[in-house]
Amino acid sequence: MFKSFLQFFLTGPDATPLTDTAEIQRRYRRGRISVFLSITLGYAMYYVVRQGFAVVKKPLLEAGIFDALQIGKIGSVFFLTYMIGKCVNGFLADRLNIKRFLALGLLASSTLLVVLGFCSSFYLFAVLWGLCGWFQTFGAAPCIVSLNQWFSNKERGTLYGIWFSAHNIGTGLTYIITAYIVGAFGWQMGFFAPGLLGITAAVFLYLFMYDRPQVYGLPPIAVYSGEQTHAEHQAKEKSVLRAQWAVIIRPAVWILGLSSAACYITRYAFESWGVVFLTEAKGYTLTKASAIISISQFAGIAGAITCGWISDKFFQHRRNVPCLLFGIFFLLSTATFVYVPAGYPWSDYVSMVFFGYTVYALVTYLGGLMAVDICSKKATGAAMGVIGLFSYAGASLQEGVGGYLLNSHKIIGPDGQILYDFTAAGHFWVIASAFALLLPLLVWNAKPED
Repeated sequence: MFKSFLQFFLTGPDATPLTDTAEIQRRYRRGRISVFLSITLGYAMYYVVRQGFAVVKKPLLEAGIFDALQIGKIGSVFFLTYMIGKCVNGFLADRLNIKRFLALGLLASSTLLVVLGFCSSFYLFAVLWGLCGWFQTFGAAPCIVSLNQWFSNKERGTLYGIWFSAHNIGTGLTYIITAYIVGAFGWQMGFFAPGLLGITAAVFLYLFMYDRPQVYGLPPIAVYSGEQTHAEHQAKEKSVLRAQWAVIIRPAVWILGLSSAACYITRYAFESWGVVFLTEAKGYTLTKASAIISISQFAGIAGAITCGWISDKFFQHRRNVPCLLFGIFFLLSTATFVYVPAGYPWSDYVSMVFFGYTVYALVTYLGGLMAVDICSKKATGAAMGVIGLFSYAGASLQEGVGGYLLNSHKIIGPDGQILYDFTAAGHFWVIASAFALLLPLLVWNAKPED
């Protein structure tokens, strides 16, 4: 029975190749549209499910259900399981039926989110949120594997950026809508509403997603796009295991992973603690703070979409120069947001625009695209898995260190109210953004693998 269960999630065997050119073109066109819409909208829903917790943190603190250290630990557990799952499921994704795997992850994590709405026990909450983190890793790597299976090298940078912007859409809408839902109906609805929406989306994802092209009798994308002949494709074909091992031992991939980890520290610091930071350090209301943080998500849509196009259009598909330019503005916007005191709302708005645009451009590059560029197509999932391992090690570190720094610098007011000092945490975020700028310089001339 267990063997049948595993077999259900493996990619299907190659079908008899189609020979009718018109039929191949028709099926490829329909499949590409369906795949791209499915991975883009599906990935957006993955983030709707996971980001509600960032909005609910403040009400949980105010209600005394958890303190900052406990919330930091809960977030750290999520990123720890996410870190491990990203690596494991990234390697598995090279062999899986993406259609089924992607839908299962969304269904399971959405169901767990609904259950969390009934939970106020710290240990049970941490376990369930960690389990949710594992199922959330069924999203990114499978999406990129599918993108590589259905779209050519020349299309990858632009389409990767458009796909990656989906999580900005999901997160941005979550900050705004979930904040109003929580304000009107309480913190539990911050889990119920996105969870039920995610369950519905998982059903549609299963209905409209596709497995790889060869399962339907279509040629590999490299052959269909004219980048290789059938003979060339067969000559360059290597085992998945060998291609994945080449990813593991390549130093450039590790450096990109460390770069992404630094970027993710600051990214998730703002996503996880930004609302609390603005309410505590700068005196905004919950809805106003959520609205300001959401600006970064919508600016991030532009950053994710245009960064791939910019590198494809103006830098011959190379990412090094635009990565450096985005990194400079990323550091400056982070420092501005952290160090400009309360009373200058225009600074918060402007810094969020620049932060959102640059951080998601960098996450697009460092969080996968640059590694995918220099690794074999047979190991796309492995490349995403290794980068994901580093990335979410950084995110997990941020949650744990951020929660510790806040809890150790809290102030008890005369009325017993707890206030949090973000000075030390802010320094941590800015230093991380500096490493995200500098580390990619070490792989400036990394070459793609044949």
